[in-house]
Amino acid sequence: MTISLETPCVLIDTDILARNIATMAERVRQNGVKLRPHAKTHKLPSVAQQQIDAGAVGITVAKVSEAEVMAAHGIPNIFIAYPLVTASKIERAIRISEQIELIVGVDSLAGAQLMEQTAAKHGHTLQVRLEIDTGLRRTGVPYEAAAALATEIAGMSRLRLTGIYTFRGALLAGKPTLDVAAAGLEEGQLMVQLADRLRAEGIAIADVSVGSTPTALYAAAVEGVTEVRPGTYVYQDRMQAQLGICDLEDCAGSLLVTVVSRPSADLAIVDGGSKTFATDVQPGTHPLQLRGFGHIHGLEDALLVRMTEEHGMVELGPLAQAADLKVGDQLRIIPNHICSTINLHNHVVMQRGDIFERVPVLARGMLE
Repeated sequence: MTISLETPCVLIDTDILARNIATMAERVRQNGVKLRPHAKTHKLPSVAQQQIDAGAVGITVAKVSEAEVMAAHGIPNIFIAYPLVTASKIERAIRISEQIELIVGVDSLAGAQLMEQTAAKHGHTLQVRLEIDTGLRRTGVPYEAAAALATEIAGMSRLRLTGIYTFRGALLAGKPTLDVAAAGLEEGQLMVQLADRLRAEGIAIADVSVGSTPTALYAAAVEGVTEVRPGTYVYQDRMQAQLGICDLEDCAGSLLVTVVSRPSADLAIVDGGSKTFATDVQPGTHPLQLRGFGHIHGLEDALLVRMTEEHGMVELGPLAQAADLKVGDQLRIIPNHICSTINLHNHVVMQRGDIFERVPVLARGMLE
């Protein structure tokens, strides 16, 4: 079927989107914890509002500029899960927190001190959570150093330390894994144990916030976890399907591309390359071992094997060759990673049956 849309473009099936939102909200509710989805996947205030309407307490973002967009469009409760370490960003966060409920991340004494000084200068108090590194080796205070830093922050008059958080992903015993149940259980236990230790030292930790889409529901089952922050679930993608978190039929997001050249029987060139599809989740890497850069609907043995900036090279197996693709035909491809893919596009196309609505991705490119 050929759709009258300019390609390449992102298609979002709104029925699947609504189902994904409702399913996660209900499953988190059954575990008795709060849901605070990460908006990095969709970057749309309208979708964030759908998540809140379904029961989320608020949303998570990575950057101050994303929070500004979301707050300006009516989202009332936001967690910036990222360390703010410059006065300008802290001042922007203070302005946001004067309008809505805002929580900000911190993972260092230097960052906390600057936040304290900047908040004092403006006569303001910021609610903060301490980020913990539980094995990903990204941001976050090392686990064993968390108590000392938490004590320092708890003593600051302009910072109100209310919780701890981590991002770990599908990691078990420090290594990538397909055993997301064990990974989520370990993540939750590590954070609850730390929260208990901090409370024993007199630090009032209310929130224990964990969980990515692969691990959220397993971590949520750990007694003492109070909040989970999945993001990808809203659209899902091929990576999540490979992890067993969803079926391909649960993927609300896909790329519509057009065949622009057929240089040989076993090769089709489409108008989506590395400026259309995110390339951060590479084929053939452990533990996912994905083949190609996306799942191509209806062509079982076709693979998006290579990309340049504006071209995608689709290798056609015998079954795909029999489909006799022609120049001008369209393909629908579920990307390996939808989150980074969305940020490449100024608009998405919301599909409601036979109705298509072009929607600007308002927080696209908000990286500072």
